[in-house]
Amino acid sequence: MKFTPFLAAALIFFSSCSKDSGTVTPPAATPVTASTMLNVAYGSDPLQKMDVYLPADRSTATTKLIIMIHGGSWQGGDKSDMTAFVDTINRRLPGYAVININYRLASFSGNLFPTQETDVKSATDFIYARRAEYKISDKFVFLGVSAGSHLALLQSYKYTTPAVKAVVDFFGPNDMADMYNNPASASAPPSGIAFLLNGTPTTNAPLYASSSPINYVSPQSPATIIFHGGVDPLVRYQQSVALRDKLILNGVTRQYVFYPTEGHGWAGANLVDSFNKLQDFLNTYVL
Repeated sequence: MKFTPFLAAALIFFSSCSKDSGTVTPPAATPVTASTMLNVAYGSDPLQKMDVYLPADRSTATTKLIIMIHGGSWQGGDKSDMTAFVDTINRRLPGYAVININYRLASFSGNLFPTQETDVKSATDFIYARRAEYKISDKFVFLGVSAGSHLALLQSYKYTTPAVKAVVDFFGPNDMADMYNNPASASAPPSGIAFLLNGTPTTNAPLYASSSPINYVSPQSPATIIFHGGVDPLVRYQQSVALRDKLILNGVTRQYVFYPTEGHGWAGANLVDSFNKLQDFLNTYVL
C-alpha cells in the first residue's frame, strides 16, 4: 500500500485521539448551595407571595418540602408569623426545603372564602410545577397553625395533586358547621364564621360542606399529626378529636397530641415536646 503524507497525518491524528480519550477527566459536578428567595410571587395580588428556603445539596430525588401556612382567622396574620417555625424546622430537619406562604385575607371589601383555599391551591401548583427549578422532590408536607391548619388539611385531603405525604395540624378547625353551631367561647362568635362563609350552615350548606376538611378524609389521606390544647378559646379540642376518630375509621396513619392545660398556642416545654413529636412523626412516615 502506498504510504501517502495524507494517510500518515490521519494515522497520527487518530492515534493521538486514542491516547487522549483514555485520560479525559469528566468535569466536577457543580455543588448545589443553599438558597433563600423572599417574596416570590405566585399570583398578581400583593399578598400572593411566598418565602422559599432551599437547603444545600438538594435534589429532585431526595429533598422533601414543608409548606407552612399562617393563622389569623382567615382575616389577618402574615407569613412572618411563622419565622420561628421556619428556623426550628431548618435546625431540626436540615435536609428539608421550606416554603412559607401568604394568601389573600378576607375582609369587608372582599376575598371571602374560598379565596384562601384557592390561593393555597395556586401556591401549591406553582411550587409543584417548579420542582426541577428548585431541585426538590414531590414529597410535600403541609404544616399549618389555626386557620392555616384548616387550609393545610383542606389542601391535603381534598386535592390529589400533589399527593401530600403528611400534614401537621396545630389546633386547626376542620368542621365549619360545628365551628358555627358550637363556638368554643365568646371569643369565637358564630358571626365570624357566617361572615367568612357568607351565610349560615342552613343558608349556605354547600360551602360549609366543601370547606370542611373532615368531609374529605378517606383511606388515601396522608399521615396526620394533630396538636390541640384543652382550654382553647377559639377552636374546641373536640374538633381535633372528631378528626382523629375519622382518621381511625378510615385507617389513616395519625397521632393526636393533647395538652390539657394549653390554649390556642403554647410555648416552653410543651412547644419543645410538640416539635420533638413532629420531628419523629415526619422521620417515620415521610420516606
